[in-house]
Amino acid sequence: MKNSKFAYSMMAVVLGTALMSGSALAATTTDSAGAKIDSSIKKVDNYMGDSAITAKVKSALVDDKAIKSSDISVTTTSGVVTLSGFVGSQAEAEQAVAAATKVEGVKSVSDKLHTKDSKDQSVKGYAGDTATTASVKAKLLADDIVPSRNVKVETTDGVVQLSGSVKDQAQSDRAESVAKTVDGVKSVKNDLKVAP
Repeated sequence: MKNSKFAYSMMAVVLGTALMSGSALAATTTDSAGAKIDSSIKKVDNYMGDSAITAKVKSALVDDKAIKSSDISVTTTSGVVTLSGFVGSQAEAEQAVAAATKVEGVKSVSDKLHTKDSKDQSVKGYAGDTATTASVKAKLLADDIVPSRNVKVETTDGVVQLSGSVKDQAQSDRAESVAKTVDGVKSVKNDLKVAP
């Protein structure tokens, strides 16, 4: 009888300890799961917020009569809006940046817009830009630091635009400096993304 009472007492102690340990573990697991859920909700909120900002900026650009270009791309990351593509004049680019800045939720605007005036571009200018693009591509191909197959080159009125992706900032800087050495290049807009 004493053995069975002792056995029951020990079983009660073991079960009590297990229950207490289990509840402590459950509390820890719940806290960590709650933190993960909160983190996921914040990520979704940021994504949804950025998507909403992008939509509002696009709408503001369409509504603005001074902006005639439909070649403007809009992306938003953590409230920072990036405008890229082509516009008809520098004034139009400035107006696009001003319109985007006024949108609620926009923290800042990164201007990656390029001026392209196809009406005034002559055949000679086009041929010069084509030759400049070819020269930049050839120099990038000969360079052993820049992965030239990942770099897109466009030239408009002597302004070279580099786009695509590279592995690190050194490759991006190198591509820009190579492009600047080519005859006929007035300036270089480096839109290369660093994507390891």
